[in-house]
Amino acid sequence: MAAVDTGRLAERFGEVVARPEGQLPLDEAALLVAARFRPDLDLPAELGRLDELAGTCPAPTLDALVAHLFGDLGFAGNRADYYDPRNSYLDQVVTRRVGIPISLAVLTLTVGRRLDVPLVGVGMPGHFLLRDQVDHDLYVDPFRGGRLLDSQGCAAVFHAVHGADAAFHPAYLAPVGPRSILTRMLANLRTIFTSRGERASVVAVLELHNRLPDSSGEDRGELAAALAASGRFGDAARQYDQAADLLGGSLGAEFRRNADRLRARLN
Repeated sequence: MAAVDTGRLAERFGEVVARPEGQLPLDEAALLVAARFRPDLDLPAELGRLDELAGTCPAPTLDALVAHLFGDLGFAGNRADYYDPRNSYLDQVVTRRVGIPISLAVLTLTVGRRLDVPLVGVGMPGHFLLRDQVDHDLYVDPFRGGRLLDSQGCAAVFHAVHGADAAFHPAYLAPVGPRSILTRMLANLRTIFTSRGERASVVAVLELHNRLPDSSGEDRGELAAALAASGRFGDAARQYDQAADLLGGSLGAEFRRNADRLRARLN
């Protein structure tokens, strides 16, 4: 098997996420994230599998879509191993038919888009949801079998996650676009890989995150720190220099000193 060209993959991810929000192909971007960790992933074939899921849906309606994915095909939340990174890889969600709230939402969004079922992501803290674009008080909980909710039902889910005393704000149900979804997916993976001590995978996540158009100098500094922790001192020094160029000020000066210290370790 040929080794994946991680540089080209990250470059392609950057090209995709740089498109205007309404033209950003969420399915392709999510699969590129998976491909970074699954070098045998066949992107055209995986897009074809999403086409097939849409093609076998009996009707182009929200009810039919939910019944098809979560009833007939048995997609479900992975309660047994929630923090398995495969739950965040769209190809593995399709294969294994389990995932976490956001990956199951991405599946539903991208299959629904093929059927012209109007859905949008809802980035409620701790539990990602979907909202119907026609009835704005109709929500879908993909993790719980595609259960349909109103706003009060969403608040109940929030309190089940965060506790009865946690303050719920209607703004938590605001729609979010593809870039926000990808940012959250990458944040989930970073948390998982950090908890496992998988430094190379943390670096890979941060490299993708830094391709997002709204990534900052601070984000580049985090990548530099992760590279340094992995022993990649030269790469880390270059990232610190780039972060310093972007930021300036006291933080930029600190990053410049970090770069100099790392280069000294290469001598």
